[in-house]
Amino acid sequence: MQKIKKKDLEKITGGEVSVWVYVVAAAITVFISGIIEGYTHPKSCQTSL
Repeated sequence: MQKIKKKDLEKITGGEVSVWVYVVAAAITVFISGIIEGYTHPKSCQTSL
């Protein structure tokens, strides 16, 4: 087994997920659920005159 130097350990990256990935995933989920909800529960536009 090899010992990894501290410099080499600092260079290792991986497993990081940006916050934007979660934001985009949540936005897509909300958008698709809105489409499904609108399709299954259609409501006419309400105008107040």
